Amino acid sequence: MRIIGLLCGAFLALSGCVSTPPRPIPSQPVQVQQPEPVDESLWQSLPRPVAYDSLPGWQTADLAPGLSAMTRSCAVFAARSPQSLISSRAPWAGRHDDWAPACAALDVIADAQSARAVMQALFTPVEIAAPDGQSRFTGYFEPTYQARLIPEAPYTEPVPGRPADLVTAAGKVYQTLPDGTRRAYPSRAEITRAGVQPLAYAHPADVFFLQIQGSGRLILPDGRTLRAVYAANNGQPFRSTANWLLERGWISRGEASMRGIRAWMDRTTPQRAREAMNANPRFVFFDIEPEGDPRLGPKGSFGVPLTPLGSMAVDLDFHAGGVPMFVQTSAPALGGTWSGLLVSQDTGGAIKGAVRGDLYFGTGDEAGARADTVNAPGRMWVLLPRAVAERIRMNNAAQASGAGPVVLTP
Repeated sequence: MRIIGLLCGAFLALSGCVSTPPRPIPSQPVQVQQPEPVDESLWQSLPRPVAYDSLPGWQTADLAPGLSAMTRSCAVFAARSPQSLISSRAPWAGRHDDWAPACAALDVIADAQSARAVMQALFTPVEIAAPDGQSRFTGYFEPTYQARLIPEAPYTEPVPGRPADLVTAAGKVYQTLPDGTRRAYPSRAEITRAGVQPLAYAHPADVFFLQIQGSGRLILPDGRTLRAVYAANNGQPFRSTANWLLERGWISRGEASMRGIRAWMDRTTPQRAREAMNANPRFVFFDIEPEGDPRLGPKGSFGVPLTPLGSMAVDLDFHAGGVPMFVQTSAPALGGTWSGLLVSQDTGGAIKGAVRGDLYFGTGDEAGARADTVNAPGRMWVLLPRAVAERIRMNNAAQASGAGPVVLTP
């Protein structure tokens, strides 16, 4: 009864029960914003929502990290136009005003027991299935590296700043040439040969892995800590260095991890290490910021600090940013089979596919060691506000009652 009363109070507050002074009549006609049009056919492949009982591990999962991440998403939603879509590529996720009641009601959560009850009252799970049947979950983290503001062995590799000649248009990345023409931005090998604008200097392998992770903390000799935050990339495809090394027999399958590759780089020649780095043409540029609150993670692509085991990177060609998801996967660092509530607050060059997620583990070596153990298939459910799920239900009313999981196409 306490939960029901609190939820009712939250929804009543949203309906404007508190009296307010009458607003003055405007002298000019009010321009009413029209909702973004939605191609209703994009909803036709969505199934009826599933019951929470069908979510493996739902009753025992720790929801606290995901709920903490979700409050940050809600703050972003509240600042956006109410009638705009959460995502034009995932219109089935609804509009920002669809999420306002659920976001407001999250404030009533007091403990783990109420968290589960409130989530079940507010959201409906919808399972996602990839068109090709593939799924994969991995882990990432915010690394910390020793760095210098001037080159000093072994800290000789520039942490690259965003170049002035890099432009993005229509989702593609170009280099502007001196004569004003444009071309596809060069590959890693070409950029490295031409040189970059240095923001700081670190070990070559550390800069490479900083680019793989997308952000990190740089520790200077005087004790200061700076944040290298993602600024842009060169638009080239991401290629797996591990696979490239395995194909040549230069590492074993057991070494095909970040730690294993770093160990190989430390024992091989600088020339061969550079060859392995250049096998991945993707190149990431950074901005430098003060560390700020050391308890907070870096900002993901959604623009909010990431929450350890509460935030996840997804493929935004398939999904909306900022929405809650329930995931089941496995990894030694997660104690075997694991289920948890994660929020789509980041993306990445290697994160491709409908059922593809990269779990954020936090900052530092321990977080990195745990993240390195995650590489397994799994399942994914998007938790949608009940009003959005009901809209999907109405669109699917004419379909057969035994519809399967969502099959998403970008």
